[in-house]
Amino acid sequence: MTYCLAIKVKEGLVAIADTRITSGTDTTQKKKVYIEQRDKYSLFIMTSGLRSVRDKAVQYFKELLEEGETHNKLYKAVNAFGAQVKRVAQEDRAELEKSGLKFNLHTIIGGQLKDDEEHKLFLLYPEGNWVELGEGAPFVIIGNSGHGKAILNRTLTSDSSMQLALKTGFLSFDSTRASANDVDFPIDVALYQNNTFSMVEHRYGKKDLEHISDQWAEELKKALDNIPEEWMSSAFNKLPIPNEATL
Repeated sequence: MTYCLAIKVKEGLVAIADTRITSGTDTTQKKKVYIEQRDKYSLFIMTSGLRSVRDKAVQYFKELLEEGETHNKLYKAVNAFGAQVKRVAQEDRAELEKSGLKFNLHTIIGGQLKDDEEHKLFLLYPEGNWVELGEGAPFVIIGNSGHGKAILNRTLTSDSSMQLALKTGFLSFDSTRASANDVDFPIDVALYQNNTFSMVEHRYGKKDLEHISDQWAEELKKALDNIPEEWMSSAFNKLPIPNEATL
């Protein structure tokens, strides 16, 4: 499993991906973010699913660009990557399924190309079709998505700053990491500010952010202590008095 999160706010894009790869009882670290950066061409690709399928699809896409294929809008690059996913499916799906493995490559692609009016964010499915994320859905998670959604849903809007998006995104990752042993540090972060055509990347290790994790745990405990308790009395008052319960 994996954890990849991308957030789109008006200011730009924030992407976070863990690096843990689990195979049986073995765990390794592998980069899950691929960035393509050239003149007025800035995008990132993050995937969840079989590593071999991911590597093959990304390599095919890189070869397209190296051979001169160009895209002026991000959705066209998404189509091109989707075509490579379909190509890998044709080549490998049958053999994978014979081995009991599922062709399950989900992809997040974000960025901005020269003729895009603004930065874009897409979710690409294993079948090669996609949806674009808009203001009504400022984030998308692939992989282990169940544990980290609550804080994102309660905090983020399209008007949020990139700083808040990264802070909230990290806490979402941290909640997932605390609940799932197949998601862990280090994490790779990609940042893109609208109309700059400049994608930046940074890696955080556990030592870089464990003090933030500790602070968040303490803040949650304090917040829980501050929640009023009067509302619970209507339920607890229905409990029998201990002495009566023993008669």
